[in-house]
Amino acid sequence: MDVKIESLENHSLKIMGIDNWPVWTKEKSIFDWHYDTIEECYILDGRVKIHTENGESFEIKKGDFVTFEEGLSCRWEVLETIKKHYRFK
Repeated sequence: MDVKIESLENHSLKIMGIDNWPVWTKEKSIFDWHYDTIEECYILDGRVKIHTENGESFEIKKGDFVTFEEGLSCRWEVLETIKKHYRFK
């Protein structure tokens, strides 16, 4: 799977130090993206639909912890302004 969506407990988020990760925001829009490396992110606010090259679609929203695999090419459809903590591995 190219996109993994999880629900993590607050304890797990604290252990990972997510509050110290950079924050990224993006208004309602549609754009293509390619992941040269693994990205992990925690959605603070908003809603996005991710469309992968192989025809799969995933919706991510506030409270989701998402892992995007290296090599993934996709289209982001930002439905509601997104705000997320993120890190590249």
